[in-house]
Formats: sequence, structure tokens, C-alpha cells
Amino acid sequence: MRFSKFAGILSCTTAAFILIAPIEVEAATFKVISGVTSIDHDHEDILRNIGLTLTGGNHTVAPIPRNYLVGFNIDSATNFTFSDQGGFTPLSGTIEHTGTVTFNNQITVGEFSIGFAPGRTTKDASGLVLKDTISLNTILFDLSAPGLVAFDGQTLTIPDVKLLISPEFANILQKPDLIGLYAGTAQINTKVAAVPEPNSVLATLVAGAALLVSRFIYSKN
Repeated sequence: MRFSKFAGILSCTTAAFILIAPIEVEAATFKVISGVTSIDHDHEDILRNIGLTLTGGNHTVAPIPRNYLVGFNIDSATNFTFSDQGGFTPLSGTIEHTGTVTFNNQITVGEFSIGFAPGRTTKDASGLVLKDTISLNTILFDLSAPGLVAFDGQTLTIPDVKLLISPEFANILQKPDLIGLYAGTAQINTKVAAVPEPNSVLATLVAGAALLVSRFIYSKN
């Protein structure tokens, strides 16, 4: 057997092995691409008790579940990523929303941004925060650890997230005793997409290169 033919066979075998052999990855990375974040209607009275009455909304959507108060579409500017390690582990980026709500016919907040701020993690707060980007431009709520997260590789549901009044919001309201007060519940329902791991991308490139080399060698013989 001529060396060039042997090299072609070896190259084909290598390419086939790379294409077939699975790459073991302990955890995968995903990004949020769309969805709805909803606020529970049962706790409107809590806000009213601290002087905030919901008086209007703009560009909001039907909440999920339907018996919640209001929903906010997740915007295409979202770049939030997470790992499926441990079920759900935030990594980077933010979840951006459209829509606003008005309290007391005076204060309009919305276009909310949810992100992860590790330095704010406490026994009650998960490190996730909800920020207004319309008027106050500050963190309104620290978010508690969620209930049982549901994730199937394509959709992610983060239920039973408590909204805890942030120090920044309490300061705006001039009521420091409100810091950490439970002011409502949120649920985040999203569609997600897998983020290719660097190793898998490299393996695909190597496999493609090996296949091209094998075809080139065969074409010469």
C-alpha cells in the first residue's frame, strides 16, 4: 500500500472518530432569547401600604400565569447567559424588558433590566436585581432565590421570585425601614438557545479540516 493511500485512510478514520466521538462537558451554557417576566397581582396591596398605587401601564403584555397582575416582554437586547450546572447558575449579561407602569399618576418606571450582582448576595437575596431604566435609573428590587427552576434545554421558568425593596429604592421613598421588605412576586418565563462551547467549536473545525485533507489526498491518487 502506498504511503499516500495509507495517509488518506488514516485521515478518514481520524475525521470519522472526531465526528462521532462525543465530547463530555460537565455543564453547558445557554442564553435567554425571548420571553415574559410577570408580576404577581396578589401583592398590589403591599405596594399600596407603602404609598404606591398602580394607576397605569404602557406596552405591557399578558402575564404568565394569567392571574398575575402584569407582564413585560423580554427584549432582543437581552444578553443574559447561564449555566445548567446545579440546575441554574447565572453567568453574565442582563435580561432587558419593554413596557412601563405608573404609580400614583406620578412615578413611571419600566424598561426593566434584570442582572446578576454577586456583591448583593445575602441569606435572603440571590444576587439578581431588577433595575428601572426609565426615570429613577436605579435598582428597585433585590430578587430572592427562586422556587423550583424548570429547564428543559429550550425553555427556562424561574418561579416564585420575591421582590425585596432595595436600599436605593427605599432611599428614594425616604423610608429606610423598607429595605428588604417583601413587595411582590415575579415569574420569569423564557426561551433559550445553547451557546457553543469553545472545545466543541474547535472539534468541529478539526473534523472539517481532517475531512478536507482526506478528500484532497484521495483526489491525487
